[in-house]
Amino acid sequence: MEVEAGIQAMRVSRRAFVWPLLGLPGLAAQDYASLRDAMVREQIEQRGIRDRRVLAALRATPRHIYVPPQFRAQAYADHPLPIASGQTISQPYIVAVMTELLAVEPGHKVLEIGTGSGYQAAVLARLAKHVFTIEIIPELARVARAIFEQQQLRNITVREGDGYKGWPEEAPFDRIIVTAAPPSMPQALLNQLKPGGKLVAPIGTADQELMLFQKDQAGRITKKSVLPVRFVPMVPGKQ
Repeated sequence: MEVEAGIQAMRVSRRAFVWPLLGLPGLAAQDYASLRDAMVREQIEQRGIRDRRVLAALRATPRHIYVPPQFRAQAYADHPLPIASGQTISQPYIVAVMTELLAVEPGHKVLEIGTGSGYQAAVLARLAKHVFTIEIIPELARVARAIFEQQQLRNITVREGDGYKGWPEEAPFDRIIVTAAPPSMPQALLNQLKPGGKLVAPIGTADQELMLFQKDQAGRITKKSVLPVRFVPMVPGKQ
């Protein structure tokens, strides 16, 4: 859940949490589709994203329904937007970068840490066999679950809980994505990554780097810095 300077000054009322059940006011469906296509073409393809399956998933996923109504007109703009509880929906380009780095295949089981708006999980659900997503903020988990049901995304399972612990009873995972920044990579998540698997996460506090972790067949971990980013902190559960 990416942030940028000033974004946390924008606040969303708790009444926004009922938006999935109130219909989709705003532009006509074809207008949103046109904006979505322009987003992929101008913000994502032109900046180097080449994976055709990722581009197709972004074109097929209606980002505007994962945004509160008061920000829906900006849903396809090239910046993050506030959702609630100080959280954000990431910039479309960052979603595309992280998704392409994961290299998700149709048979993969994916773990997402930080459901947030639900948008990243919805994109992944078009690429993977199943997405398991954990959200520590109950209201966000509830809204995301409602949208997934509304959109008939039946290959997503949502859990309210501590992302630092992962989802051990469903491990191992072919791919893991973290959408909030821990100070360092939680060992529990690396342990739950399947040999041959990939994990993408923003790491750091004031200075953050988007990192790609890979586990070889012997269980050894290698890591690579991809680019500087700025995400909200990853919040641990209560002890």
